[in-house]
Amino acid sequence: MSALLDRPRLTVPVNENDHVLGPATATVTLVEYGDYECPFCGAAHVSVKELLRTAGDDIQFVFRHFPMSTIHPYALPAAEAAEAAGAQGKFWEMHDLLFTNQDRLGLADLLGYAQTLGLDLERFALEVDQHVHQPRIRQDFMSGIRSGVNGTPTFFVNGVRHNGGYDLPSLLAAVSAEL
Repeated sequence: MSALLDRPRLTVPVNENDHVLGPATATVTLVEYGDYECPFCGAAHVSVKELLRTAGDDIQFVFRHFPMSTIHPYALPAAEAAEAAGAQGKFWEMHDLLFTNQDRLGLADLLGYAQTLGLDLERFALEVDQHVHQPRIRQDFMSGIRSGVNGTPTFFVNGVRHNGGYDLPSLLAAVSAEL
């Protein structure tokens, strides 16, 4: 029990500013701090999608941005693209496209994804170009720092840091322990 008490906790609770999949009544809330260019986050994305499919209404998933720009130069623009898509009601669709195409995150690629999603391209390009959503991304990043995040992906299960793997069996075991 003391090992559980020693683990870092989520300092900013899930709130109306978060991107959430799943019902608010879910028994388990899984929060991920992630980076769209991080290959480990790409692998975790596949696990999370399967976990959500398996757990159904028992789980709520929250994604928070933690772009590690010093090692992933496209992470911040990708996060901005996700937020610009989110401003048009297509966050999760862009989120999935970014992880599916991690090796293609240049500006032309981001514009192509926006076009694929049927977004208002002028608005999207303007918001990305003017960094309209950087304060929101920075807010996520700082909440991660305050919660002890120092790499990606980092998961919290019901507010407690998950120190296990990000493969499906590890995440499933962490979620199952809370059910």
